[in-house]
Amino acid sequence: MSLLSKKSAWEKEWEDLKKKENKYASKRQEGPTSVLIEKLDRFIPEKLNGTLDAAFSKAFALIFEKGTSVIEKTYNKEQKQANYMVDAYATEIKADKKSVRQFTKRAKATKTANMMITGVEGIGLGLVGAGLPDIPLFVAMLLKSVYEVALSYGYDYESDGEKTFILRVIEVAMYDDEEFLEANEVLNQLIDDIVAEGDSLNGFEIDKEAQIEKTAKALSKEMLYTKFLQGQMIIGIAGGIFNPIYINRITDYAVLKYRRRFLTSKVSSRPSSL
Repeated sequence: MSLLSKKSAWEKEWEDLKKKENKYASKRQEGPTSVLIEKLDRFIPEKLNGTLDAAFSKAFALIFEKGTSVIEKTYNKEQKQANYMVDAYATEIKADKKSVRQFTKRAKATKTANMMITGVEGIGLGLVGAGLPDIPLFVAMLLKSVYEVALSYGYDYESDGEKTFILRVIEVAMYDDEEFLEANEVLNQLIDDIVAEGDSLNGFEIDKEAQIEKTAKALSKEMLYTKFLQGQMIIGIAGGIFNPIYINRITDYAVLKYRRRFLTSKVSSRPSSL
């Protein structure tokens, strides 16, 4: 197949990505997911926000240090890496729409099961009034989902640089309105810079601990009301219901950003209109 045809296939994929990004951005203009229960504001303990910040920070630090190997027991990492290599080879042989789209198809296929597990876990703990103990489990499921997305596009998450990138993706996914638009634009520029430097994150300033704190704050700010509800007996089921909603929101965004990073390396000379 000619180089021109191959380039055209990648460019069509880029156009589809832009449509999906615009659709996601529109959703983020609708306001925070937790707006439905913000009337609970006067019931929220003043210290809960700080408590949630600390709980999310500790969960990320603990899982990055000791939990990744446990998460990897829930899926076959080697098989996913092999799938990527097969898909990449297929695009070298015949870069048609089907082969180029396969990476994203695999990335999206990991989401449904993870959301179902998160929903059962969140609702179960909500029924017994366990809001804060749910956080490490929620973070583990969240990282599992993003890890599987990364592997679908050929990225390993072992390095501090990649973990920091993942944290940044999670952080931006929790923003709304203008805050999201600005942070998303900055992240897109970062992706361009990363790819321009070889897509390895070598040479970039990495401060994983600082990014953990920023991501924890973004999560706790958005999930404050749901975790308060989840911490109450019986009515906690209402808070637990939101866990799969947030997993879906963040995983969708992770697919977009890893897809953009992957395609940026493939469509290096894309027209300015794309």
